[in-house]
Amino acid sequence: MMDITELTVHELQEKLKNKELTVTEITESYVNKINEKEKDVGAFITTLTDEAISKSKEIQEKIEKGEITGELAGIPIGIKDNICIKDTKTTCASKMLENFVSPYNATVIEKLKEENLINLGKLNMDEFAMGGSTEYSYFKKTKNPWNLNKVPGGSSGGSAAAVASNMVPWALGSDTGGSIRQPASFCGVVGLKPTYGLVSRYGLVAFASSLDQIGPITKDVTDSAMLLNLIAGHDEKDTTSEDMPKKDYTKALKNDVRGLKIGIPKEFFGEGINEEVKQVLENTIQEYKNLGAEVEEFSLDVAQYSLATYYIIACAEASSNLGRFDGIRYGYRTPEFKNLKELYKKSRSEGFGEEVKRRIILGTYVLSSGYYDAYYKKAQQVRTLVMNEFNKAFEKYDVILTPTSPTVAFDIGSKSDNPLEMYLADICTVSVNIAGLPGISIPVGVDKKGMPIGMQLIGNKFQEETILNAAYTMEQKIKFRENHKA
Repeated sequence: MMDITELTVHELQEKLKNKELTVTEITESYVNKINEKEKDVGAFITTLTDEAISKSKEIQEKIEKGEITGELAGIPIGIKDNICIKDTKTTCASKMLENFVSPYNATVIEKLKEENLINLGKLNMDEFAMGGSTEYSYFKKTKNPWNLNKVPGGSSGGSAAAVASNMVPWALGSDTGGSIRQPASFCGVVGLKPTYGLVSRYGLVAFASSLDQIGPITKDVTDSAMLLNLIAGHDEKDTTSEDMPKKDYTKALKNDVRGLKIGIPKEFFGEGINEEVKQVLENTIQEYKNLGAEVEEFSLDVAQYSLATYYIIACAEASSNLGRFDGIRYGYRTPEFKNLKELYKKSRSEGFGEEVKRRIILGTYVLSSGYYDAYYKKAQQVRTLVMNEFNKAFEKYDVILTPTSPTVAFDIGSKSDNPLEMYLADICTVSVNIAGLPGISIPVGVDKKGMPIGMQLIGNKFQEETILNAAYTMEQKIKFRENHKA
């Protein structure tokens, strides 16, 4: 008996086209999987299973009548809970927005609706996307489907865990400093952070506006290219959105890397990187050489400043973006207060969780007079250096290869009391957001305990095709999904 939920989206699409499956059969099999797995994994904040099944029947009828011809009509999807969907709760995993129902759709949701995709629900995350383990959600801790005692990564941990446990065929996440790629690495799936400005941020609840980017989390690279096709494109509602000609990213998947120039920054393979992670990546690098790529080690020396730069910029932008949650306009309001000052203070201290408060305080500090020049301004200058450094590297290389995370998924609770250690888990991913570049994480092996290890490929701005093809070629070679299962 075939398990429908094991299939990739392009396989589902094929079966729909050949009438081997109906939209309703596909949707029902995912709903059954959610009913079976969700109690253990805890990937959803809001499930929309009843709505999904009735929508699937409606779409199936329209397909039969020839009223809908879209290639992805009727394919289910899961959405991270910081992306607004009209008339649906958008909580950002925070008490602050526990009962907030969005009055409008994010642009990416409009694009999915045009293609008649079916939403299975809103996925858990770290509160306001701040965290690297999905332990900072107000509602629940999501668990890693490969080992329920481990974290799924974060902040898009719900999205990655839902894809890895086959509760959704693919999902949307958001990535501010690695929040798509790191959970993808921990959960053995594919995570793509597009170039800043390629995908509209309209309707994404902002954490750090100059770093945030929506992107796909999928079972394989082909699905990643397909979902990017759907969500990429200019949006006049987002002033940072680039006006680019439309591309078909699936055309880039050629399974050939001969002559591709791959740079290996030695700083990313230094101390702090787990030995087994290093070993698996060295084997992968060797595979690239065998496939005809030109591989060379080089030095990306501003990498060591990226983490500090990232946390200053991200916290500064977070403190200004979260200023709107004041207990007055919308969101949580404390039930008892004597005056306006107390209303602000109590609403915010009761409504926000520990990690969010920590980042607001840090951000407010680096923006305050007397410290602005010492921290925030300096961080912006270092950001320019990081961009220049990458530009220099891309004059020589097509792709930069690094680990996605210095370790595999860690135990639940092992780092949540030590924020600095948690922040260090982002060391390999943050520089990509600082420079606004595209990055993809694909699973390339497992450690001795069977936990997935991810490889990150970084491309130059708007060179998604290059990293997608390099990732696809390696995926075809090592066949991770065929050899390893959560």
